[in-house]
Amino acid sequence: MNWLTNFVRPKIQQLVRPKDVPDNLWVKCPSCEQMVFHRELEKNLHVCTHCGHHMRIAVKKRLELLFDDGKYKRVELPRVAEDPLRFKDLKSYSSRLRDARSKTGEHDAIIVATGTIGGVETVVAAFDFAFMGGSMGMAVGEGIVTAAELAVVQDAPLVVVPASGGARMQEGALSLMQMARTTVAVDKVKEKGLPYIVLLTDPTTGGVTASFAMLGDIHVAEAGAVIGFAGARVIESTIRQKLPEGFQKAEYLREHGMVDIVATRQELPGVLGNILNLLRHRGPAGQVVPLRSRFPAE
Repeated sequence: MNWLTNFVRPKIQQLVRPKDVPDNLWVKCPSCEQMVFHRELEKNLHVCTHCGHHMRIAVKKRLELLFDDGKYKRVELPRVAEDPLRFKDLKSYSSRLRDARSKTGEHDAIIVATGTIGGVETVVAAFDFAFMGGSMGMAVGEGIVTAAELAVVQDAPLVVVPASGGARMQEGALSLMQMARTTVAVDKVKEKGLPYIVLLTDPTTGGVTASFAMLGDIHVAEAGAVIGFAGARVIESTIRQKLPEGFQKAEYLREHGMVDIVATRQELPGVLGNILNLLRHRGPAGQVVPLRSRFPAE
């Protein structure tokens, strides 16, 4: 009996038992809760194939999507003082920075890169939401300033892609100062007559929204992105009223004049390319054909 129980039965169970399936083969959509095969999701640029919900993507994937042929050159950013306030809550700020750097492989929550979009040489500053929620501290402010100065030097448009929860609380007033610094930097780009385009992605909130993110010449938003200053629950508790359906979503803001264009992730490279070409190449959109005179020459 022991031979049957200990040897034969396990062998039979091993033959008929289904093989273990890795947990990451299927992804559950946070909107419709449908399961999407991971390869199909990647092929569709992390947009749900059932409901069209745009899931968040890594900052490097975002840059590959926007730049022509996915090619770009990263710009080295100046280093800033770390943990200037020696802040500590449940963990020290320095520990949180180490954890975020280990998790993302990035030094901070912003990447500045150059390349062509629609054939137009462009400077792009993109936020990494995986790095402490894309929060804006001194390093991020320095990144925006560097991107703006580079755009002026290279006579190139500036595209900023925010994905942020707002100012970084661990840096206190120093993080709030970046709102003013980035605003001044953007003004220098505009004074040079260069296009400044903001691509609003999910989420764009807090001090980022209250500064450079709403100063673009043109605001393009990714479909379904949450854009605002305070959270919806905070606003409802303050005004003690129920907010409209879809409040702070990209489509709602377009209807109310705060966003110019809402595009799907697949459409974004073409939309940005068209905008940049129109703003940089102000010639006629088509071939100029001379009109015949209605009255023949005598």
